[in-house]
Parts: sequence; C-alpha cells; structure tokens
Amino acid sequence: MPNEWLRQRKKDQFHRLAKEKGYRSRASFKLLQVAKRYRFIKRGDRVLDLGAAPGGWLQAARELVGERGFVLGVDKEPIAPLHWHNASAIVGDVTEEAVVERIRSKGISSFEVVVSDLSPNVSGVWEVDHARQIELARSALRIARVMLKPTGNMFVKVFQGSELKDFEMELRLWFQTLRIVKPPASRAESAELYFLGLGFTGEDSES
Repeated sequence: MPNEWLRQRKKDQFHRLAKEKGYRSRASFKLLQVAKRYRFIKRGDRVLDLGAAPGGWLQAARELVGERGFVLGVDKEPIAPLHWHNASAIVGDVTEEAVVERIRSKGISSFEVVVSDLSPNVSGVWEVDHARQIELARSALRIARVMLKPTGNMFVKVFQGSELKDFEMELRLWFQTLRIVKPPASRAESAELYFLGLGFTGEDSES
C-alpha cells in the first residue's frame, strides 16, 4: 500500500506543480482556484489562515494580497518562516480561547478574510473523524466571528457527514451569501468540501 500511495502521489499533477512552483503543499492550488473564481481575497487584504502548517495556503494568500496586504498563519505546529515581510505565523491551538489574544498580539485587530484548512488526525473511524473535523470548523467560525471585519469573507474546510447540514445553517446565520465548493485540486475521492461565506454580517442574522 505505501508503494501504491507513492506512485499515485507522483502521478498527481498538483503535487508536481507544487514542487515546480515552490509551494509547500499541493493544497495551495485549492485556495488559488477558488480565489480566482470568486475573488474573495483582494490586493491589500489582511488574511488569517487557521491550520496553516506547512504554509502552502500562506504562500498562496500572500501572492493574492500582494505587497500591501498581510497574512498571518496559526497552527499547533511551528511553521518555517516565509521570506516575505508581510507573511508570518504563530503557534497556537484554535480550540483554545487564548488563541484570539495571541492573534491580536501581532497588532492586527481585524481581518478582511479568514481561511481554514483545519483537519483532525484521522482515526479511520469516519463518524469520529467527521465529528472532530466539524468541531475544528466550528472553532474557526468562533475565531472568525471576533476577528472578521463586517462584510469580510470566510473559506473553511468541512468533511461530508451527518453534522454538515447543522454547520451549514450556523454559517448562514453569519454571512449574507454561502456557497459550497469543491476546488478542482481536491482529489475526486476525497470527502472534503469547502464553505465560502461572503459578506460577514457582524451579528447573528436571526437575532
């Protein structure tokens, strides 16, 4: 099985492209593809990247925001420094309330965009993995609710499963528009999807 996995990985066009372009992860293309289609990250934006290791989305986000923007990554694992002056990372656990103060300690009170590619350590028991992933997505939403500027955008990974609809309804309370997307760079066999929330309302729309 490991040899088959390596063979498939070598055939993966996005894995090859990531190596050619110097991206730390093939996942960079997922963010770039959706951003190109929906334009939810603009030049000059401040982007908060949750679950940022090893830094592929940080690289992609920095390309999108350019010199005038800023990208900040958060992960439990240290992330090797990037060479741009306006891209940095901190070590933090998104499930802990203290992480918000760690983010604010970087001197930024709000962001135009929050992105989250958070995933749990997969156990192989799908119901468990799905529940853990949705809880991570909820943690990302809790952070977004206090760190997003009004009208800001959120892009968050989810796994398909029984709790997906409930989380979708939660997101709809906070964003004017919600789209479900599967980037071309996502493997066809993968159960991952992404929610794209556009136009953060700054308040529960049903309150």
